[in-house]
Formats: sequence, C-alpha cells, structure tokens
Amino acid sequence: MSTTATPLPIVLAGARGHGRWHLANIRRLQDQGLVRLAGICELTPLGPAELDAFAGELPAQSADFGALLDSTGARAAVVCTPIQTHTELALTAAARGVHLLLEKPPAATYADYLRMTDGVREAGVACQIGFQSFGSHAVPAIRELVGSGAIGTVQGYGAAGAWVRDAAYYRRAPWAGRRRIGDTDVVDGVLTNPLAHAVATALELADSGTADDVVAIDTQLFRANDIEADDTSCLRVTTAGGPPVTVAVTLCAEQAAEPYVIVHGDRGRITFWYKQDRVLVQRAGRGPEEVVHGRTDLLENLVGHLTHGTALLVPPHRTGAFMRVVEAVRTAPEPTALPAAAWYTEPATATTGVRRVVRGVDALVAAGADTLSLFSELGAPWAHPSEVSTP
Repeated sequence: MSTTATPLPIVLAGARGHGRWHLANIRRLQDQGLVRLAGICELTPLGPAELDAFAGELPAQSADFGALLDSTGARAAVVCTPIQTHTELALTAAARGVHLLLEKPPAATYADYLRMTDGVREAGVACQIGFQSFGSHAVPAIRELVGSGAIGTVQGYGAAGAWVRDAAYYRRAPWAGRRRIGDTDVVDGVLTNPLAHAVATALELADSGTADDVVAIDTQLFRANDIEADDTSCLRVTTAGGPPVTVAVTLCAEQAAEPYVIVHGDRGRITFWYKQDRVLVQRAGRGPEEVVHGRTDLLENLVGHLTHGTALLVPPHRTGAFMRVVEAVRTAPEPTALPAAAWYTEPATATTGVRRVVRGVDALVAAGADTLSLFSELGAPWAHPSEVSTP
C-alpha cells in the first residue's frame, strides 16, 4: 500500500473495441493525476489518430504483454482482450506483481477462473473484475431497502435485456459469437458476455455472488443468427439463500431497450436499470419513487485500494456465481436454432446493419423477468421443457 501522490503507471491490454472506453477512462484519471498510461498491448499498434488524447506523452506499445509490463514498470494493468485470453494474461501480470482490472467474463471456463483466482491470490496482487454495475451506489441502496422490509418478503429476482445486434457484430472479431475455437473454449453467448451484467447484477442484488451460493442452474439457449453461441436465452439460478434468480435476454430485439433487474417482494417491487443507475420503488400504500444514484469507477476504486486501502468493489470471489453460470452455458447442449418462422430479417437503417429479429421477443423477455419464468413456461412456441439444461 502506498500513500504517495505519484500517478500509478498502467498498461492497457486491448485498446480497440470496448478497450476504447478504457482508453478514455484512463485519460480521465490521468488528467486527475491518479494514473499514467505507460503502455498499450495490441497486436497492431495504435496510430496517431487513436492516441490523439495522449499526444506529447505517448505510451510504449508492444504485442508482448509480459515484456511491456517489464519495460514500463507498470504497477497495474487493464485487460480488455478476447475472453479466452483473460486467464493467461492475468497470470502473466500476477507473476510480475502487477495488479489487475480484468474485464468480464473473468474466464471462459470455471477451471480457468479457479486458476486465475489461485494465481492472483498466491501472487498477492489485487484483482478487480470489470462488472461496472457493482460500482453503482444503487446496489447498496437497494439492499438497504430490501433489508428494511420496504417491499416485504423477497419472492425472487428477475432480469431482462433486449438489445439489438446486427450481422456485422458477429464479424467484428474471429471469436465473436463462438462457443469454441478448435479446442479452446470461448463461450461468447448473450448470457455470458454482452448481457453478462444482467446476470451478475441480479446475483449481486440477491446476495448470491459467490460460487457456493449456487445450488442449481437451468438454462434454455437459442439462436436466431447463424452463429455457434446463443443470442436469445434464459436461465434460472436456484440459490442457497432461497429466492430464485431468473434472467431472460436477447440480442434480436424488436426495439433496443435498457436492461434492468427487478426485485420482487410480496408487498412491492424495485426495478434497477443498471446502466443508468436508476431505481424505481413501487410498494403498497405509497406512490412510486424514482432515484438516480451515483457510481464509483472500478479503475478508480482499484487505485484507491492500492493507495489508501479502499475495499475492492468486485474481487474475483464476488463473481464465482456468475462463473458457475458461464460453466453451465459452456457445458449445456448446443444452442437450439430457432425455426425460420420465429424470426425475420430487418433491413439496414442509419444506425444498424441488416439483422435478425425474433418475433415477439421483447414482450417475452419482459415477461420472463416479470414472472420469474423460463421461455418454455411462458408458452414460446419454439421453447420446450426438454430444452432445459440442468448441469
């Protein structure tokens, strides 16, 4: 732990795609004097236009992550690379005593997750997993409301996500939409990557974030797109604490909507739009109450942990239950291809390319979260009880 005001030297692994967000966030924290971008690890170096915000103080660049950590003297690294690379890069950093912000999902398999967590623990380095919603101040506020009995006895937690992704989304990278590449697991499905926050946030609100909190997982995995992985799926997690966690999500929505988690009580409900930090409380005998909360940035929290001993918001063990879900999806039967009658092709617009849309899926996803039901239980004509996988 350090009390110096020297900016923390950081290496960013993966600076394109979602990595651009991390690049901008590092710039923000660098302007505050908290960090310094010492290096960028990319297979193809970033050009001057991509590094315009860092003009005059350009970071070192290399495709060799370990060598870059050594040459820059980095104390922390942000890893935002393909899922199947997370474990090895995390262990490379840990072996050098470099602390981590590791993007979600932490690993492609539960075995790799355990290897990663063992490695960072044995190395004595801090590791923060990139579930940004855990930094929302709404999370402790909702827990306090639930604990006070504001909505009565909790009956369950439902999450819904209806997003739009076009055909180009699955062409953006060789691993996009893949369950595996050769013998290497990838598990890039809707539940495990693009809408992973819906799953993890629901588990976190249910206070069931560790691996031991999971008793059983039922999944129903489908795909409208011509991909390996699932793009329209649901699951139910039976938790040791009691109330179930049910998640229904799609990347083939009729209209894009903000994802959310509902806490169902016998005397009310709490809806949390986790990307917006927005909370709506509806309870018996009172009018609806809506609040927008603040948020603590996860990299800023990691810096605070290293300099002042601030508790980490998302240590690896808090994502064990989510990794149980990843493993359940990984080991489930191949996603069922939806019949042609279940979807249609939407032509390109000004904002999206050609894409496939599942008929009635927006209402189906919302009903899943609202009633804590799986697609087959809601009567979806293409979902049958036989397609429930329970590892």
